[in-house]
Amino acid sequence: MCGIVGTLRGREGPPPDEGLLRRMLGIIRHRGPDEFGIYLDDRAGIGSARLSIVDLETGQQPIPNEDESLWIVFNGEIYNHPELREGLERAGHRFRTRSDTEVILHLYEELGPECLHHFNGQFAIAIWDTRRRELFLARDRLGIRPIFYIPLPGGLAFASEIKALLLIPGVEARLDPYALAQAFTFWAPLAPRTAFEEVRELPPGHYLRASEDAFPLTRYWSLTFPPAGEELGLTEDEAAEELRALLGDATRLRLRADVPVGSYLSGGLDSTLVAALARQHIPQTLCTFSIAFEEAAFDEREYQETATAFLGTDHRRTECTNADIGRVFPQVVWHAEAPLLRTAPAPFYLLSRLVRQSGIKVVLTGEGADEFLGGYSIFQEDKVRRFWAANPDSALRPLLLQRLHPYVAGLAQTGDGFLRAFFGQDLLPTDRPGYSHLLRWRNGARLRRFFSPALSGLLGEYDPVEEFLSALDGALLRWSPLAQAQYLEVTTFLSPYLLSSQGDRVAMAHSVEGRFPFLDHRVVEFCNRLPPQFKLRVLREKHILRKSARGLVPPSVWQRRKQPYRAPIVPAFLSRPPDYVEALLSPEAIQAAGVFDPQSVLRLARKCRSGSHISEPEEMALVGIISTQLLHHLFIERFPPAPIGEIAPLRVYRGRTPYSTAV
Repeated sequence: MCGIVGTLRGREGPPPDEGLLRRMLGIIRHRGPDEFGIYLDDRAGIGSARLSIVDLETGQQPIPNEDESLWIVFNGEIYNHPELREGLERAGHRFRTRSDTEVILHLYEELGPECLHHFNGQFAIAIWDTRRRELFLARDRLGIRPIFYIPLPGGLAFASEIKALLLIPGVEARLDPYALAQAFTFWAPLAPRTAFEEVRELPPGHYLRASEDAFPLTRYWSLTFPPAGEELGLTEDEAAEELRALLGDATRLRLRADVPVGSYLSGGLDSTLVAALARQHIPQTLCTFSIAFEEAAFDEREYQETATAFLGTDHRRTECTNADIGRVFPQVVWHAEAPLLRTAPAPFYLLSRLVRQSGIKVVLTGEGADEFLGGYSIFQEDKVRRFWAANPDSALRPLLLQRLHPYVAGLAQTGDGFLRAFFGQDLLPTDRPGYSHLLRWRNGARLRRFFSPALSGLLGEYDPVEEFLSALDGALLRWSPLAQAQYLEVTTFLSPYLLSSQGDRVAMAHSVEGRFPFLDHRVVEFCNRLPPQFKLRVLREKHILRKSARGLVPPSVWQRRKQPYRAPIVPAFLSRPPDYVEALLSPEAIQAAGVFDPQSVLRLARKCRSGSHISEPEEMALVGIISTQLLHHLFIERFPPAPIGEIAPLRVYRGRTPYSTAV
């Protein structure tokens, strides 16, 4: 795992600046503190901050091909690189290293962009072709690893994190109003848009070929499902057996490393099953990690202890207090580089710190199971609403809604009337694209009432939902309702938020690489072909996964009803407010940033401090306002921070002549 950066000179503009590349690597050195490398010629400069995991001795980047006409920097892992290497060696390619990075380069040399279809992994790739004077950027299928770029008057620049691009002379950080509208609807900006104007994110499953001043984007992989009724014709037992085998092999591949591999273990089905599958391949004790909370409503340590006792792992746990969340939240926003409508990334930031302090660089984790096997309550809500819509006058059908959110404190006391009113909105147009998610998105959009008049006026009639839905493939409505909902969840939540702010960014803040067996593309494509009733049996989520997990995890875990991962919000910021909260929520600070209306924010803060009941949208608004104010403070008012981290040792290559320097 690494951080990568680069600049490309267009027809005009200055040649690549070694000093700039050093500073860009320095500001993201947390992604790869082990060693650094730069390649420069008259047209391009690329650099790497390396986290050494595979081929510790000879895998330094950048890496050239045999005649040094191609140079690569790479962030990620290609898990099937030994098998790919065998074929390349038979084809006559000569290797200088044992790294997966060099395998990418030679396969690109052989196949061009078609090589991407052969990779089982998570990746952000940059290859400079010195002969064609072309820069190739590519991102993995689901967007596990990030890559950002910005067109410049004299060319293009790219980096693993936005902060590196903001160091470029002439690039001015400005919050993108349309990205803010997206974030306060979907919980995150949707690629290619980012929180900052002009900075773009390479979308998942895409590559870019930059030559001169043209930067065309190409999609090479799409998330897809079969038409309703044309799913796989397997029995449940056959499907459970194949899923178990695929997950087992995906986990085996993700244990390939030249350093120890640990595993997150929340106490839920997904992470416990991943740890169990990893335990089959690791003869020594597997090290597992979890989060515990001071508030019982969020704490799962009872299930964690059951799981670790059953598996016999070496377990470590971080105790996360409300004050801890408030204390580290500015660092979390610094790494997330986007507005946050949840505090959930903060405990993961603390957890990854524990992993690193334990001497572990790599952890397995269970993300993806809920999205691809029907684990979220939004899928259950959609099913109940469609069932209700078929007989909208029924008094019994909406009663099913009472079964969906037992973990939400106080919801049962609100009465059936609240549930009917909320979930009964726009009940009947079930053939409308986005039906499953419209209530959630509408709930998010309510937060935009806190926007300042100036921002609201600038946005005008802009509707993020309409923009997103209008770009959807017409095939969506031919899929089952569950498949439609899964597609929307992956596209608007998994890739832009869960794998980013709650995944890569907080883990790599402490130089920890997450690996995701459920996101192996073979697992994803198999799950997508399964009949919907294998995933959501009546209202029981992840039915086929529970069947696959029997015997591998404790019955109390595989039979357990899902408890979504959540973290405290209001107590983290306002019980004993950190100094920055009062400062950022002051009318003066709100006015200066220009995003929110000072009086609306003042009323919200007073209500949160009063001890009155705070609704979920109000909690989301509070954390969204604080995180956006932090973005403005960290990236606009006080950027860049000083000092930027030193990078040493550093290897520098100029054209075809390599030399080394120690910095």
